Order: sequence, then C-alpha cells, then structure tokens
Amino acid sequence: MYLMKDITRDGNPVLRKVAQKVTFPLSEKNKKLADDMMEYLVNSQDPELGPKYGLRAGVGLAAPQVDESVAMASVLVPNLEDPDKIDLQMTLINPVIISESVQITALGEGEGCLSVDKDIPGYVPRYNKITVRYDDFEGNSQTIRLKGYPAIVCQHEIDHLNGHLFYDKINKKEPLKISDDAIIIE
Repeated sequence: MYLMKDITRDGNPVLRKVAQKVTFPLSEKNKKLADDMMEYLVNSQDPELGPKYGLRAGVGLAAPQVDESVAMASVLVPNLEDPDKIDLQMTLINPVIISESVQITALGEGEGCLSVDKDIPGYVPRYNKITVRYDDFEGNSQTIRLKGYPAIVCQHEIDHLNGHLFYDKINKKEPLKISDDAIIIE
C-alpha cells in the first residue's frame, strides 16, 4: 500500500518528464502499479483509513507521482453534491485528450496536488468538456467524454504524464484572474 512517503514530491525530475507509453500485454509490474494507485485513492478518501495511515485525500494519482515514468493514471472522483456517490473511477492507460470545449472552467478553491506540499492559490484554467482516448487493461483503445469536475481531474492527471504541474497554468501576475465567461466550480 502506498503511503505519503511513497508520493514523489515537487522537485523530483520524474515529475517534469514525459512519461513512456505503456505497452501490451500489461506487465505484472504495471498491473500492480494500477492496483496500488487506485488503492491509494480509495484508502485516502476513506474516513477511517485515510487518517489512520496519514494519507492526504486524493482524487487522482499519476504514475510519475509514485516515481514511475509510465503513461498511467488512476482517478476516483466523488460527486460534489453527494460525496457518497462516485462520478468516475478508472485507470487511464496512455490517455490523450482528443477534443476539448471552448468553454473554460476552474475550481473556485484552486487545485491541489499530492506531489505539491504547499498551497498555491490561483485559478487553474481547464476545458469544461473533454474527450479522452485511452487504452483499457487489455490494450483496446477506448474513448470517454467528461465534463466539469471529472474533466478537471483527468486534465490534471494527464498533465502529470506530460511533465506539467497544475501551478504551471496559473496566471503568474494575476492568479485570481480568469476569463469572464469561465465556469467556476465551487
């Protein structure tokens, strides 16, 4: 089981590398990686296990965040209105955004990251709707359309696979400035 000590922190070069494409059939190492990343997310959101093991709650975890430079990310996105419901739970292998909306969105409270230990205020502009092409565990190409919070989470994780961190997208001079027609998710 991954613990906070296993999470790669900002400053480690692996977080700034473009992750290697995953090949199929999946190796046992990559199957375990996928299982372990999802297990971390499930445990971190559990009201008993998270505090017991000192886990910061996470909604996404990309392989570079556990020091593996492969194109794989797990997401476990709770519903913002009803945290007992899950909007998205999956592992994306070799994900690529193939289309996005013109409409921009951002989280009102800004974004955080398990790999970034400090709070960095500011809007992180994201596309409100995206279509992602990814491989499933058998290596079959799949697509999924996402909107709102799940779309934001997947964009954050795909950024990790391309060597980008959320704060790279914040307006450096005016961190709380975003387009007037942006959708702010509270």
